[in-house]
Amino acid sequence: MSNPSNESKQRWNATHYTQMKFSIKPDIADAFKEACAAADVSMAGVISEFMVNYCQMPSKIKPPSDPFATRRLRRKFVKGVVLQFEELLIAEERGRDNTPENLQGSKWYEASEQSSDVIQEAIDLMEEIYP
Repeated sequence: MSNPSNESKQRWNATHYTQMKFSIKPDIADAFKEACAAADVSMAGVISEFMVNYCQMPSKIKPPSDPFATRRLRRKFVKGVVLQFEELLIAEERGRDNTPENLQGSKWYEASEQSSDVIQEAIDLMEEIYP
């Protein structure tokens, strides 16, 4: 078991790290300040409470510090992207299938075909890299 001074130091460091992250994104910082002011609570108090709760979480449910740290996580992310691309490809093809005959030779139709080709190529490449 770690000594209490080490735990409080880790909590202090984590709280200040979180405050720095908030200050990097001005729009998030402003929204957070406004929400704290509306609730009449201290920003530091909210962040400290969050960090105390976070530090007490079992390590199994803490989010990883780097969501792409392992090949398995990257593969899972790429598979999600591939699914979204496949949905986009289906929507693009559905749009072309519902195009009236007089517009089938139009620039829009050709752009849609090119878009489908590029999307399919991207899917093929991602599946080749992350099978």
